Amino acid sequence: ELVAWIIGWDLVLEYAVGNIAVAISWAAYCRQLLLGFGIEVPAWMATDYRSTVLAARAVAESGVASLSPEASVAYQAHLNHPILFGIPIVCNLLSVFITAAITWLLVIGVKESARFNNCVVVLKVLTLLFFIAVGALHVKPSNWHPFFPGGVRGVWTGASLIFFAYIGFDAVSTAAEECKNPGRDMPRGILGSLIICTVLYVAAALVLSGMIPYTKLQGVADPLAAALTYVQQGWAAGVLAFGAVIAMTAVLLVFQLGQPRILMAMSRDGLLSPWFGRIHPRYRTPHVTTILTGIFVAFWSAIANIEEIVQLTNIGTLFAFILVCIGIMILRVREPGRPRKFRAPWVPVTPVLGIGMCVVLMAGLPMLTWIRFLLWLVAGLVIYFLYGIRQSRLHKD
Repeated sequence: ELVAWIIGWDLVLEYAVGNIAVAISWAAYCRQLLLGFGIEVPAWMATDYRSTVLAARAVAESGVASLSPEASVAYQAHLNHPILFGIPIVCNLLSVFITAAITWLLVIGVKESARFNNCVVVLKVLTLLFFIAVGALHVKPSNWHPFFPGGVRGVWTGASLIFFAYIGFDAVSTAAEECKNPGRDMPRGILGSLIICTVLYVAAALVLSGMIPYTKLQGVADPLAAALTYVQQGWAAGVLAFGAVIAMTAVLLVFQLGQPRILMAMSRDGLLSPWFGRIHPRYRTPHVTTILTGIFVAFWSAIANIEEIVQLTNIGTLFAFILVCIGIMILRVREPGRPRKFRAPWVPVTPVLGIGMCVVLMAGLPMLTWIRFLLWLVAGLVIYFLYGIRQSRLHKD
């Protein structure tokens, strides 16, 4: 039960905290899209305070020319922001807006949100294919040299961060109750989505790194559109920004769909208050946890720095996956005869390799991220030992 609690607590980092990063990136693409229509969102409404401080420090050290496009927005916010009672007002209101809209959509029902998500996923795939097709015409092989500019250490650190692009595939399992045949559909959905995403992301990464020197992408929250702008394809950047805004809405929807159901499942097991398991009498959705998740994501997306959020999301997700791999090996020993419509192949080799890769990726993250993660774990253990362990169904049984 303790292991299950830790996994559930870590998945809050994957879904809720991960959604914060997606909301911030959505806001960056949305701002660029609105600029294309001549609508300029004030910089102080599209960034966070810490980014403004970092941008001001970079200007003091290296000058304005050293700033990336995203850092330039933060620096504009540093120079021009309202002050209320002596407090500088800088918050990402665009991310708050989209989080509120997604929360409302999920409260009114899964069927409505599922239809919306299906349409948006198609658009997301078309957007990536559009970028690959247009960008491939502007690839300069010289941008791939040197191919490993940071050496093995650089690849290691980069893999620890880029892992963020692949999280969420396990969100399929949180909607198991809505599936007609979860034993068959869940494995197909998870493995199929991973294969498709891997092919598309690798192709997009090759094109992106061939279009623009990687050094010009540091701190950029909308890299694909920035690359198209760099090669003077402004029209394509506008099209992609529109597609990205819609497509990233699907990511927000999936993350926001998964988190409340995890909290609801923990509530059913007695690990959290029954209040977290309440279902809306009309819409039949976990409205309490959905709204709480929305408030949490909206608040932090308004003030958080995207790079730090991505790092925290990754380390929590990787640790949860380690526990899942351990759980597979334990269940194979303790319950060998348990009916399984899908069996993980080559146990224990597969889970051991999974644990090893997760540890390698976690080791590439900064020490500050480890400290924040450990503090998060401690907070979760305090809740478990003060409430969960006494109220759990397993304890009462």
